[in-house]
Amino acid sequence: MTLFFVITVPLLGLYLLFLAWYGGKGKPLRPDEIDAFFDTLGKMNLSESEKEIILEIRSLLANDDGEEFVMQNLVRHRPKALYPAGYHYNDDARAADQRYGKAIILPLLRQGSLPIFIARRSGSFIEPEGADVWHYVAMVRYRSRRDFLRFVLAVQTQEITVHKWAALEKTHVFPVKPLVSLILVRSSVAALLALLAATLLALLR
Repeated sequence: MTLFFVITVPLLGLYLLFLAWYGGKGKPLRPDEIDAFFDTLGKMNLSESEKEIILEIRSLLANDDGEEFVMQNLVRHRPKALYPAGYHYNDDARAADQRYGKAIILPLLRQGSLPIFIARRSGSFIEPEGADVWHYVAMVRYRSRRDFLRFVLAVQTQEITVHKWAALEKTHVFPVKPLVSLILVRSSVAALLALLAATLLALLR
């Protein structure tokens, strides 16, 4: 087998594994899956903030097409972090939000999902009177609504969301479907592996 095939075949296999993990095309949730999720969620010790969003989750699932989507998050921090009794953290709301952000990375990656854009507010421009003031925006890509539910259960069982609700004074979250996007994850991974292959071929020849 030539050096070209020795290098490219494993990298091609790696890319195919990435595509299988990253997904993005699946079947819509079945009614029994949705019922099982809410049965499990109902047995958990939820905060008042979490109980309030259960209806929102039902609305999110109502138009499931089984495909990937992006969740848009607009966030405003509290002046001081507000943890429930029994938690011993400082009152820095940004630090609390950072604890949440670090804790959700692995649960997201296990479901083929990841943050694709995070930006801090850097000023004002067109702002209608009475508009909410947000501290930052984050966009998270989910492989499907099914994987979003799995992520929700994962962070609930690990008590990760306590940091989120301690940090946030207000948030506006809604799903979006990109019409035009230059965030090309699949193409970027393919280009990176192609560059790696070219580099290895150049070094080993």
